Amino acid sequence: MLTKDHASWGYAASTGLGFTHEEIVDAHFEACALPYQAALDQAGIRSGWHVLDAGCGSGAFLPWLADLVGPEGRVAAIDLAEENVDLAARRMRRLRADCTFDARQGDLVDLPYEDDTFDAVWCANTTQYLDDTELARALGELRRVVRPGGIVAVKDLDASLITARPADPFLFADFFRQAARNPGYARQLLRTRDLYRWFDEAGLVSVRQQTVLIEHHAPLPPAALHFYALACARIAQQATDAGFAGNWEPFLDPSGADNPLRHQHAYISEGNTVAVGVVPPAAG
Repeated sequence: MLTKDHASWGYAASTGLGFTHEEIVDAHFEACALPYQAALDQAGIRSGWHVLDAGCGSGAFLPWLADLVGPEGRVAAIDLAEENVDLAARRMRRLRADCTFDARQGDLVDLPYEDDTFDAVWCANTTQYLDDTELARALGELRRVVRPGGIVAVKDLDASLITARPADPFLFADFFRQAARNPGYARQLLRTRDLYRWFDEAGLVSVRQQTVLIEHHAPLPPAALHFYALACARIAQQATDAGFAGNWEPFLDPSGADNPLRHQHAYISEGNTVAVGVVPPAAG
């Protein structure tokens, strides 16, 4: 799972994976809360269900999941980073949700649950950290722990839709094209819109998928400005260190007056894809 390029992305949790620390994860969630909630609504989670948040991070989706399943439902959460499990548990204690809740540390490629344990699995912003072999194995695990007729739902970032203005409209696209020439995190961030194929190969049925463009334009809301300025600075530093072409200097200083995201006509976008599949009925 841990590709050697993660150190250059920064904001790593104890796992060493880039952009997994609560500082950047929670900032991203706050910046995109409304479209994130709309993404979760696409999963079709119902009241009374037992649902797993697979790769829960600091637990930002858990209050919404608790609302969806209601007092008769149950929510479980799992994450690779032990500190995220603690953060998720604390969040749910503060929420005092009516539903039953359980959090544990674990790996998506080897889930510590029995077959057919859940009615649905929600997995957000996590498959981007898996190489192709691990992604296939993780989807197999998600299918295994969901009952026949239950739902597997994955949401992740589609980096091919990242662009910023006023700047070269192809600046970030060119970065990902070049960075993705070698296996690693950048390539996995460009794989998201292929999820429907991965779902099919995992044996899920009735697969549906939708990609949504998330846009922010001037004046950027404070949460969006905070997150995207930090994220763009990390990409700009990578591009500069790698000698990639393009005018990256204005993005290097998140608080700089010349940062394009602080311009009166600032604009930034990203893509988010939600894929949903159904576990087929048992043979016979």
